[in-house]
Order: sequence, then structure tokens, then C-alpha cells
Amino acid sequence: MADSIEFPHLPDRFNALVVGSGGIGQALSEALLATPACRHVALASRRQDPPPADSHHRIDYDDPSSVEALHAALAHACGRLHLVIICTGLLHQPPHGPEKSLDQLEPATLSRALAVNAMGPTQLLKTLLPLLQHDEPSVIAAISARVGSIDDNRLGGWYSYRASKAALNQLWKTASIELGRRRRNPACVLLHPGTVDTPLSRPFQANVPAGRLFAPSKAADHLLCVLAGVTRDVNGRFIAWDGSDVPW
Repeated sequence: MADSIEFPHLPDRFNALVVGSGGIGQALSEALLATPACRHVALASRRQDPPPADSHHRIDYDDPSSVEALHAALAHACGRLHLVIICTGLLHQPPHGPEKSLDQLEPATLSRALAVNAMGPTQLLKTLLPLLQHDEPSVIAAISARVGSIDDNRLGGWYSYRASKAALNQLWKTASIELGRRRRNPACVLLHPGTVDTPLSRPFQANVPAGRLFAPSKAADHLLCVLAGVTRDVNGRFIAWDGSDVPW
């Protein structure tokens, strides 16, 4: 973990929510717990044994009531949020891997990917918005992926994952435009973490260039450093782990 990450654009004592307790989510939660300016770290996930946080909350995209319950619990515990990072994602659905051809594309697989990767985070944005729209700066970020970029798609394949991340990108971008017109918080950004050494990516790491496979703790540092610089001026950006823009 980095020595200290400061968030000059957030309040001196801010509240954070991490959604998802996989490799990246757990590392982000641990890093925020070690951040002196972070007053409260809430973690929401489906896990029965969640990693450390100041408070834990159950959330399941298949159960819409759990999203509403999360909002109610956070409204009671924190009153307002300043930083939300949504780290949920679905890459492959055993026994089906990412599709290499149209012949492998199944409606159920595509529908499930869209539900988890696109609709889930967007429903969270919609539900949590009242906790982020206050007179202090706030940011809500969702983890996307470079493979969701249409401009950057040169290899093909991975139909469901690409399509669902592209859908997330479009939904998030559209929401950021709406909020920008209202001149209201939060700033909405998408993040590309690079390839992170987690169970999600492990079957697909063989061709990752040297030095570009990141431990979850390193990926968390990268993402928090990016988020530390996010203001309303960068609302709607799709930002890679190194601070560069990802093409749409």
C-alpha cells in the first residue's frame, strides 16, 4: 500500500463505500481504512465473511430490496457519502468462458452479464444518489474495462463481457451528462484498473505483458491515486489506472 494518499477535493473527514469484496474491493477497503481522512468505510457485498470495514452491508443485484436496504442503512449510519467505488463484475460464467465466436453466444449468458455489469451498478447509482447530492464534493466511480471500449476493440471475441461493459460505459456517461446539467454532485467516473491478479482474471493472464499484472493492493493504490484527483471538472471521464483517458 502507498504511504499515504490524500484526497484534497473531498472533505477533511469523508465517508466511503466500497461495493464488492473481491480482490480489488477488499484491497480498496483496506487502503481506505488506513487513510486518516476517511472517517467511515462501509463495504457492501454478498459475502458471508466480508473483509475488514467499519460497517458491512449485504447487497445482491438479484434482490432489488437489498439495494434499497443499503441506502437506508447508510442514511442511518453516515447520513451522506463522499466516495463510492463499485467493484462488482462478471467475466465468465462457468461452464461457459468468454465467447470466442458468435456460435458460442447465448441469450442467457449475455443477459446475465448485462444485469451484473451494467444494470447493477446503474441501479446503485440511482438509489444512492440522495446520499451523494449534498453541498460537499462527492464522487461515484464504477470499475469498467478497456475491452468495453468500442474504439479500442481490435481483437473481437468476449461478446458478453465487452457488450455489458460498453453498456455500463454508456449508462454512466449519460448519467454524468444529466448530473452535469443539474450542476449537482456527484462527479461520475469510470475506472479501468488494468489486469489485476484475481480469480476473475487468472484464467486469462498468459499474454499479459511483463510488469502489467498488478497485485490487488497495487491496483487499489493506482485507483485511489486517480480518484484523489477527481473533481467536477472531470465528470464523465473514463480513466485508466495510470490517469490516462480510455477511448469510448
